Amino acid sequence: MVHSISPLGAIHTAISLVPVVAGIHGFARYGKIDAATRSGKIYLVGLTLSVITSFGISSTGGLNRGHAFGLLVLLVAFGGLFASRLTFLGRLAPYLSAFGLSFSFFLSLVPGTNETLTRLPPSHPLADGPQSPAVLAVLLLWFGLFIVGFAAQCWLIHVRNKGVVRASTRST
Repeated sequence: MVHSISPLGAIHTAISLVPVVAGIHGFARYGKIDAATRSGKIYLVGLTLSVITSFGISSTGGLNRGHAFGLLVLLVAFGGLFASRLTFLGRLAPYLSAFGLSFSFFLSLVPGTNETLTRLPPSHPLADGPQSPAVLAVLLLWFGLFIVGFAAQCWLIHVRNKGVVRASTRST
């Protein structure tokens, strides 16, 4: 089953690649998506535009679960952004921020994986729907990478915090 793509669908797809590239850049350069960096800002803007443009696309003719999922991804991303600014969270704040931004990246890969594998190659797509073994296998791979990546981020946060504590005790 070959799916055609509308002009808005093509625009949405192009916009949706922006947060993926920015997220990968942030992970590679900073070990995380950091909203204080250019790539972090591009990630958040691109993610927001991706969700907004998705509202013009619907196979059912109205709002659907995919649109709700997009809003959930935004909620998780901006929850991660604001978690770092909530002082009452104390030492937990950077961990929650890393989780929110990284988890939003993982979640954004879910529809992209499904759409890619059900459309490519055009003559004989690799999958026939979201429950296809190919889609589920790739999502499991992404989830494993998310777990490993988040664990690495937690370790880096811990090491940085430990260094800050040692430096502050030396200066007193």
